[in-house]
Amino acid sequence: MLGILGGGQLGRMFTVAAKQMGYSVTVLDPDPNSPAAALADKHICAPYDDLGALADLSTCAAVTTEFENVNAQAMRALALETRVCPSGDSVEIAQNRIQEKAWIAKAGLETAPYLPVTQEADLTDEAVEPLLPGIVKTAMLGYDGKGQVRVSSPEEARAAFKQLGGVPCVLEKMLNLHSEISVIVCRLNSQQVKCFPPAENRHEDGILAYSIVPARLPDEVQKQAQEMACRLAEAMNYVGVLAVEIFVIGNDHKLIVNEIAPRPHNSGHYTLDACASNQFEQQVRLMCGLPPADTRLLSCCSMANLLGDIWLPSGKVNWLPLLQRPDVCLHLYGKKDARPKRKMGHFTVLSSQSADIAFMLAHKLQRQLQRKEK
Repeated sequence: MLGILGGGQLGRMFTVAAKQMGYSVTVLDPDPNSPAAALADKHICAPYDDLGALADLSTCAAVTTEFENVNAQAMRALALETRVCPSGDSVEIAQNRIQEKAWIAKAGLETAPYLPVTQEADLTDEAVEPLLPGIVKTAMLGYDGKGQVRVSSPEEARAAFKQLGGVPCVLEKMLNLHSEISVIVCRLNSQQVKCFPPAENRHEDGILAYSIVPARLPDEVQKQAQEMACRLAEAMNYVGVLAVEIFVIGNDHKLIVNEIAPRPHNSGHYTLDACASNQFEQQVRLMCGLPPADTRLLSCCSMANLLGDIWLPSGKVNWLPLLQRPDVCLHLYGKKDARPKRKMGHFTVLSSQSADIAFMLAHKLQRQLQRKEK
């Protein structure tokens, strides 16, 4: 029996991969309608910090997580009873942007210039002006564009800090981005580590909209990105699947690290249909102490997220434009309620010709769904 903290879409796809490989799965999630619970062999419906629930989960042969905001101390406690990956220490690094950026710098890699902000007094004119225009981001719990405010003056930075509740934040300088990419690293140890091809990511309203693979960058830049991601995994002695988001700066393609996620990642969903293995199979293999599988790209592709907006207001979607095409793979997450900006599923377009062609078709199909065309 394998255990996972979290029963959202990542937990659901982990459960599918585990069961395809012959494993049973226990999911710990407080939501009685969590997507993963519908497929798991056992659902522990309890808060993530419930001691009895954690004791129950610790009877699994190995435990992992689908998100980084789980209690790191709970991960450490589980590790006293069973195999746990990623480690509580790795999860803790990714939970706080201030410590994450400091750790990335300690590992010898560059981040965007930033200022840690724990009180309004940190946002002096002298400290803020070199980082403008910038983005004030909450140090914890921000995702999909939430907990972020763009600013262009010291006054706006101080107002943004108040708007975000006065919680610890970072003020990060906005850079001249050529693009943003991500690398999924699959690591068991120093000798057994593999990367999936970098995905080029396009965002809309702060939420990932499309991933394009292979990224439209020179081969040497893609290789450098993979080497950077492996370097981070090595620095934390990471075991499991690690996503590393990287900014590509200017036309000379300078690479700097944006952030890390100690789990499978939305931008890695393309691996389900376009690679020799997928990120969830890798998560299962690595938590069981098995070596990472082949990560070769078998087809150019583009993944598109499906947000709850296209279900509204009728609650229905015509999937025929996707299902009638042999080069499109649809994945729905089994969520009960569609809400604006909520990730409800994704689809991946495959192309034997180029990533550009896959992306253009993905964009066309997405707009068709948004217009609710027949």
